[in-house]
Amino acid sequence: MFRPLSAFFGLFSRDLGIDLGTANTLVYVRGKGIVISEPSVVAIDTKTRRAITVGFEAKEMIGKTPASVIAVRPLKDGVIADFDTVEMMLHYFIKKVHMQRLMAPHPRVVIGIPSGVTEVEKRAAKDAALSAGAREAYTIEEPMAAAIGAGLPINEPIGSMIVDIGGGTTEVAVISLGGIVVNHSLRVAGDEIDDAIVQYARRDHNLVIGERTAENAKMAAGSAYPLEEEVRVTLRGRDLLTGLPKSVEISSVELREAISQPVNTIIEVVKTAIEETPPELVADIMEHGVTLAGGGALLLGLDRRLQAELRMPVYRAEDPLTCVARGTGRVAESLQLYERALAGGQEIRRAS
Repeated sequence: MFRPLSAFFGLFSRDLGIDLGTANTLVYVRGKGIVISEPSVVAIDTKTRRAITVGFEAKEMIGKTPASVIAVRPLKDGVIADFDTVEMMLHYFIKKVHMQRLMAPHPRVVIGIPSGVTEVEKRAAKDAALSAGAREAYTIEEPMAAAIGAGLPINEPIGSMIVDIGGGTTEVAVISLGGIVVNHSLRVAGDEIDDAIVQYARRDHNLVIGERTAENAKMAAGSAYPLEEEVRVTLRGRDLLTGLPKSVEISSVELREAISQPVNTIIEVVKTAIEETPPELVADIMEHGVTLAGGGALLLGLDRRLQAELRMPVYRAEDPLTCVARGTGRVAESLQLYERALAGGQEIRRAS
């Protein structure tokens, strides 16, 4: 008796979990862990419309390319804004994993997507993976993937709260019995915090800075709660009035005030989610705490600020940057176990 082609590939391929993020893309290979973590940036030749490079090398080109080359971030607010470029990026990452001899071609792929996306956007993510060489593609909502990656007991009758702050979206979810009970997806996250720093430098110091400078300042001195020892950071850019190079030294206190609006917005959506949570699940969350995931969880003092505002324990997940990727990888390894967690009630193909 002949075995189906998909079953044949299943003997040799290693399934992939992909965190297709606005800022970074992470790839988890079954049995190997996370093997790729690179910026979601593609450098494209405008004449041929072909990708020149992807990831770290492409990010280094942002703001520095000649007219014939553009550095593109093809995801905006966690959603595919440029399908063709995302397909190029996924094809590059899948091929790169294959070249490392970690898998055979045509893997099954599980992709983390924001919980607020439309069915059309879910289909776009799956189609991009299939076009890039996957034999099967599934999507899972990012807060669910982050909760799995953080080790929360999502399949048990216990309320777990996850706050996943990425580059383009903040996902807040309360999960119990393998499903999302309360969910909020907010398109305010790391990118908006960076933009607030750019606007602050322009407004208060007549200084024009780029997004990479703003991101570096956020990582060095950004905070959501007073620090035990405040620090200072130097912003370098162009003087808005003279057009000449200029540098300004600012304190973490000034930076905290500059980013207060997007940080406050994130805190308010967490409060709203708790207000909508059934009392029994709130009791569980008060006992077990709120878990922070995503790159935004690394903002200094955010856990302490949320703990003060919510009056309940708040914890930063272990290695918060990789929670979604690890979660998608675990789902790829055990599709049957997490079938209810997959976005949109997707039916899992079973080998026959």
